[in-house]
This record gives sequence, structure tokens and C-alpha cells, in this order.
Amino acid sequence: MARRSPKTAQMNEEEKLLFMQQKLLAEEEEAKKKGDMLAQFLKDKLAKEERNSAINLNKLTLQWRTILREAKAKELCKDMEILSQTFERVVDCKNNVMKSLAKDVQEAEEQYAYTLRSHLHNVDELIHLQRQRLEHLKQEYDAEVETLTEEFESERKVIIDQSVTESNYLQNVLLAMEQNYTESEYEARQEFESMKDDIKNKNLEEKHALRIQLEGLVEDLWKQFQQALKNYTDSTEDRKIAFEALKLRDEKSAREIDMQMKKLQRLQESIAVLRNKIAQHARDSEEQNRRLREEKEIIHKHFQKLKGQMNQARANERSRLAMLTLQSNAALKELRRVVAKGDQILRLTEMCRKLETEEEKVLPFYVSSLSTEEQEDVQQNSMEKPSEQLAELMQYYVSLDEFWKRYNKVQLDRCVLDREKTLLTQDNQKLRFLLKQYLDGISVNDEVMSQLNPLLILNNKSNIQMRVPVTESRVKRARPTVVEAAHVVQNCL
Repeated sequence: MARRSPKTAQMNEEEKLLFMQQKLLAEEEEAKKKGDMLAQFLKDKLAKEERNSAINLNKLTLQWRTILREAKAKELCKDMEILSQTFERVVDCKNNVMKSLAKDVQEAEEQYAYTLRSHLHNVDELIHLQRQRLEHLKQEYDAEVETLTEEFESERKVIIDQSVTESNYLQNVLLAMEQNYTESEYEARQEFESMKDDIKNKNLEEKHALRIQLEGLVEDLWKQFQQALKNYTDSTEDRKIAFEALKLRDEKSAREIDMQMKKLQRLQESIAVLRNKIAQHARDSEEQNRRLREEKEIIHKHFQKLKGQMNQARANERSRLAMLTLQSNAALKELRRVVAKGDQILRLTEMCRKLETEEEKVLPFYVSSLSTEEQEDVQQNSMEKPSEQLAELMQYYVSLDEFWKRYNKVQLDRCVLDREKTLLTQDNQKLRFLLKQYLDGISVNDEVMSQLNPLLILNNKSNIQMRVPVTESRVKRARPTVVEAAHVVQNCL
């Protein structure tokens, strides 16, 4: 048990209660003074922290620039190493490609030489086959010429024999007709002469014998004689006319035979000419048909080739059209997404513009921390023509340097604000906790009395460890931990 002071031991209950109330009022006043001191201390500390934060911010900016330069230099060295390795790898790939191409060229030359030898061998074989074919055709041509010559000679002999036979037959017919006509005329003439002689003798005998007796009958006999002469003349006139007609017919037949012989000769000549023309036309037509067949085959092959190319082109165009359609749809979707993102960026830009400070409105981009020589080196390097594909692609994004500067500045500000927000949140929680402890200490109720109370002190000791910032060094709170900006940015980004 705690010992009581002799002063309190001599007091009664009312005095003890009064003494306790006075003591509580004194402690309340002392706590109020301590609270005022704590508020004043916090205000002074806040002002001091603001000054220190401004100084530390400047120091941090300088150190941060130095760290950025070192990080950028290391990054550029790494990029140079990566680019050099990439260049060496590309050179090795090019060398391998050149070796493979040289090997392909050598194989292609060997294949070409082999193909040329096989082609020349095939050409020699074709020439040999063509010569054999020409010899065979020449032999067939000679055989056909001999056959046609034999046929022509045989037909010529047959025609000549037939012509000679017909000529002999016509001559025999003519000779037989002449002989028949001559015999009939000779017989008629002999008959006429014999009859004439007989009649004359008879007439003379009768004339001498009957001149006197038959004077009256002389006229009748003369008339009879004249009548007989007339009858004979009439009867021989038809034969004479027939003879003249046969003679004219014979002359006509002779002329017709001469004409037929001449016509036959002309026909034979025309037949020979026509046969020569037919043979020539057959050769020409065969050659022309062969050329036409070859041209047809070439045209057919060319047509098939063009058809295959056209089908291939159609398939390629169809696939390209499908690919173009897919790419166009993808491009439209990507453009819509980019437009939506651009609209969102513009809206965010308008929203952020309202939150810009006067300094950011006047100087939207921070001043470069590089020296003049370093800026000249950077400008000179940017003027050089890039040799790598990656460097060439980077040239298209040079205009975004200012954007990335501002973006990096915003990111750094955001990281600083997040860090500051975290620290302020922690300070706020600590202050809330202290304020709650203070309010619990100055309040008297069942809830406060049931919990740990900082004003309840027994034997000069309290159950609560006070974390009140004081100026004494032995109870002074530890300084806040300083974190480097590079560590903050690495963890935040």
C-alpha cells in the first residue's frame, strides 16, 4: 500500500475531497498549459519543418538531378552495349546469310551447268531424231515419187495404147468404109457398064434388026432408057450422098481425133502440173498444219499458265483483301480506341489545366540541368544521321521530348505528393491519438476512468508512456528517416 502523507492523514473526508478537487484543478490548469505549450511547439516545429523542407527540396532537386545524370549515363552505356551486341549479332546474321547465299549461288551454278549439259544432250538427241525423221520422210517421198512416176508411166502407156488402138480402129473403119464404098461403086459401075453394053448391043442389034420394024418403038424404048437412067441415077444418088456424108464424117472424125489428142496432151500436162501443185500444197499444208499445231500447243500452254497465274493472283488478291479487311477493321478499332483515349487525355488536360499553378502556366517545362557543353554534345549527336533501325525509329518521337519532360515532372510531383501525403497521414494519426489521449486526460467519466488515464498518477508513475515532443534531449523524438529520391522513384514507378 502507498504511504499517506501526515497532512492528508489529519484531514477528514470533506477536506480530503476538497484537497483532491484543488489538486485536480491545479493539474487541469497545468495540463492546459502543457497543451498550449504543445500547440505552440507544434506550430514552431511546423514552420521549422516547412523551412527545412524547402531547403531539403532544393538539395533533393540537385541530388536528384545528379542521380538522374548518373542513371541516364548508365542507361546510355547499357544501351550502347546492347546496340553494339545487336549490331554484332546483325553482322553475324548478315555474314551467315551471305555465306548461305554464296552456297546457294554455287549450287545454282552447278545445277545450271548440269541442266545445260542435259539440255544440250536432249537437243542433240532431238536433232538426231529430226534427221532420222527427215531421212525417213525423204525415203517415203522418193518412194511415193517413184510410185507416182510408175503410175504415171503406166497410165501414159495405157492412154497411148488406147489412143493408138482407137486410131487403128478408126483407120480400119475408114479403110473398110472406103473399100466398101469402092467395091459398091465398082460393082455398080461394072453393072452399069455391063448393062450399058448389053443394052447398047441389044439396042444396036435391035436397032439394026428392028430399025425398020421398030422405028415406032424407038421413042418408047428411048423413054424407057431415059427412065432407067433416071432410076439408076436416083438409086445411086442416095449412095453417093451417103458416101459424101461418110467422107465428111471421116474428116470430121479425123479432126476430132486430132483435137482429142491435143486435148489429151493438154490434160496430161495439166494433170502433171496439178499433181505437182497438189504435192506442193500437201507439203505446204502439212508444214502449215505442223506450225499451227505447235502454235496451238504453245498457246494452250500459255493459256494454262496465264489461267494458273490468274487463279493464283485471284487467290492472292482474295487473301490480301481478307487480310486488308481484317487489318482495316483492326485499324478502325485501334483508331477509335486512340480517339477515345485522345478525348480522355484532352478532358484530363482541361481538368489538369485548372489545377496548374502560376509557375506551371508560365514555365510548363523545367529548365534542363545539363551544362552548355553537354547540351551542345546532345544537339550535335541528334543532328547526326542514325545508322541503326532503332535509332531511326527514335527520330520519329523526338517531338515528344517536351511531353515526356512534363510527364516525368508530373510523375515526380505525384511521387513526392504521395510520400508527403503518407507522412502527413501518419502525423495526423499520431496527432489524433495524442489529442484523444489529451481529451481523455481532461475528461472525467465512467469510460475514461475505466481505461488507462494519463492524469492518474500513483507514486509519481503513470501507466501510459507519454510521447509528447519536448525540447529536452533525453526525451526528444527521433528525427524522421530520409529516403533517397531514386529509391522513391524506383518503388513508385
